Amino acid sequence: MKKLDQHLIKYALYHRDERNILTHFVGVPLIVFAVIGLLYFPLTSINSLLITPALIIAILAMLFYLALDIKLGLLMSGLYLLGLWGVDSIYESMNAQTASFYGLFAGLFVIGWIIQFIGHYYEGKKPAFVDDLIGLLVGPLFVVVELLFKLGLLKSLEARIIEHAGPYRN
Repeated sequence: MKKLDQHLIKYALYHRDERNILTHFVGVPLIVFAVIGLLYFPLTSINSLLITPALIIAILAMLFYLALDIKLGLLMSGLYLLGLWGVDSIYESMNAQTASFYGLFAGLFVIGWIIQFIGHYYEGKKPAFVDDLIGLLVGPLFVVVELLFKLGLLKSLEARIIEHAGPYRN
């Protein structure tokens, strides 16, 4: 398995334009939240825990992030759990499986991708996942890491990424 910085460097090669990165701060969370919602249908229940495809995929994603880096993996896990909780709250308030529930998340999915493609227009490059599907998992991590960089954290990781992927462009 590749290391954390290898995944982020490969992803960063498609994301050097600041406008593209900014669109990712909105588009990627919308897409992740939408996917959780679209995959939030009951398979079974264990005690009071509703088992959904969204939960299974979130657990697999959390394990991927934890294998890359414990601290970032815990942060990503918390964000995925927050997303699952948010979708569950909407699911309960909309009285479970209704067309409006899935319509909401389908709409968020489309809006998220429109925002992404606007960013990649500025970048002048296709999205990273086109060449490597693992980019669909690395994208949310990249957004969190970029936010941490903006907060002045993880400077050595940021320096390694810039060294290999190049500087940010305005």
